Amino acid sequence: MDANRHKRSIVSKAQELGFFYCGFSQAGFLEEEAPRLENWLKKNHHGKMSYMENHFDKRLDPTKLVPGSKSVISLLFNYASDEVQTDSEAPKISKYAYGEDYHFVVKERLIALFEFLKETIGDVEGRAFVDSAPVMDRAWAKKSGLGWIGKNSNLIHPKAGSFFFIAELITDLEFDQDGPIKDYCGSCTKCLDHCPTDAIVEPQLVDASRCISYLTIELKDQVIPSEFKDKMNNWAFGCDVCQDVCPWNRLSKPNREERFQNPKLLDLTKKDWLDLNEETYRELLKRSPMKRAKFKGIKRNVFFVNPTVK
Repeated sequence: MDANRHKRSIVSKAQELGFFYCGFSQAGFLEEEAPRLENWLKKNHHGKMSYMENHFDKRLDPTKLVPGSKSVISLLFNYASDEVQTDSEAPKISKYAYGEDYHFVVKERLIALFEFLKETIGDVEGRAFVDSAPVMDRAWAKKSGLGWIGKNSNLIHPKAGSFFFIAELITDLEFDQDGPIKDYCGSCTKCLDHCPTDAIVEPQLVDASRCISYLTIELKDQVIPSEFKDKMNNWAFGCDVCQDVCPWNRLSKPNREERFQNPKLLDLTKKDWLDLNEETYRELLKRSPMKRAKFKGIKRNVFFVNPTVK
């Protein structure tokens, strides 16, 4: 079956479901990424994220993750926001955590798109992924023409910047590949120059063990290493610095997804965060991505960036 003739309707349905860009690539072994991933792991740039060492072969080849797969349909879901936290002194949280967890929101739309494929094309086999399996989503999005890998290691779309989630449908359908496209970072080094903890050790290479997002979310230790005192710029969950300074994000537009809005969260003051108790945590962050850090982790982060408060 020639699936290519269905590409336009798939893109149209994806946009109807809230994805603002959609691209197609052929599944197979990621030759270019293999040595980069191996070197990154050998240098322990993954910190204590031991799960990154697992499923090495599947991470580099989706045909091993999804037997019989022939294509990767990559999709982008906007989370850019012009909202800001009410209290400028409140511990800062990343834009992607302003509302409901993207795993819930995006996965629902992705499943709906997969059902559309089955209804439109017929017997389609495959799986849907939203940052929930060993899939190198940025590499596949790049191959499908949805952008290039910036010096901060994020995917950058030439019309939308980088404030978006990446999702995939890995299927047994065959499509012509849409990408890749040219890298337009040029001589710009703003992301490297502004990283508070010098986590971007060289263009397209991030030492995750130094990244504020890792320190405030992935690191489960009781304390954050003292070397990062006074370097966190008040970030208590995630960090947007390398994206905020990227010139391409001037093109980003605020998302229209109501489930990504939580005004009560943005209205919390510095004192509210310092006084946060478990009951309020459970009520306010019921379906928030911030639950990944757990209550103790959030309290640890808040007091780490406010060291003078007892």
